[in-house]
Amino acid sequence: MREIQLSLNKTQKIRLQRALEKLESLSSKVNSHASVTIADSIPVSYEDGVLKGHGTLDFNGELVSTVCGVVERVNKLVYVRTLRAKYKPEVGDIIVGRVSEVAQKRWRLDINYSQDAVLMLSSMNLADGIQRRRTALDELNMRSIFEEDDVICAEVRGFQHDGLHLQARSQKYGKLQRGQLLTVPPYLVKRRKQHFHHLDQYGVDLILGCNGFIWVGEHVEARDDMVEDQEKKPELQNAKSQKNSMSLEDQERTYTPIETRQNICRIANAIRVLSTLGFNITAEVIMETVNLSSSLNLDIHQMLGSEFCVLVAEGEAERRSLTKRKG
Repeated sequence: MREIQLSLNKTQKIRLQRALEKLESLSSKVNSHASVTIADSIPVSYEDGVLKGHGTLDFNGELVSTVCGVVERVNKLVYVRTLRAKYKPEVGDIIVGRVSEVAQKRWRLDINYSQDAVLMLSSMNLADGIQRRRTALDELNMRSIFEEDDVICAEVRGFQHDGLHLQARSQKYGKLQRGQLLTVPPYLVKRRKQHFHHLDQYGVDLILGCNGFIWVGEHVEARDDMVEDQEKKPELQNAKSQKNSMSLEDQERTYTPIETRQNICRIANAIRVLSTLGFNITAEVIMETVNLSSSLNLDIHQMLGSEFCVLVAEGEAERRSLTKRKG
């Protein structure tokens, strides 16, 4: 992803510093008793049978933190959640990855993790929608499904002896086309119930990968291959061959409309700004940033300017301040 180089003048530096200080004071008030640095003591009651979790250590009879972060308690378990950390996969995570290798009965994907993930041929739906054992012919046709450098959405299945395994057994998973892939620090994308978002007013699909890979692309209607009528297979093959023989003028009609492309670029630039400022990236915050740029009548490229970044920081500080007052 293209990084934003901020060249602030004196006034902008002061405004940005004030906004960030305000945000820090608001967050510190919320976590005043939970934030710890390395070697800080964590108040616990050993009589309750405390379980020491990640980021904690028993030192001279007291529990101290070994990392910087926020103290979390789950029943008797006490651990420290690091604020800035590399991506750590969990079962059920929605991730976006890029195919790095087509191997025997599997694809290897770069998912912004310390090692490549594995998507087995048996862990995804085939195009014909039939539930059956994979054959040698299926293995030979693997590149017709995914090939090197394809962008894919999948779900973390779990760890096995040969590494991290993924699965794509749903209509919402699969190959992603006609959009942009952005990379942000994984800790900016929090795990939520919903990581797939259809921005209807813009005709755009937004996928917030837990691994820090974010996809912004043209909206695609979900189609369930599992209920596809098998009698339509010859018709689909004929349609595919006709598509390959279409003229350039006919193919251009199937391209992404220019308005949708502009919307994709505007949303992508909003994500770049939020990543540069270190703000948590959610669909709501992204839309607020996009709406702010539209209300100011900014061109897409102007969103990457220093002034807009300062305005976003000031707007976020004001929003959190109002939220705290209402609470």
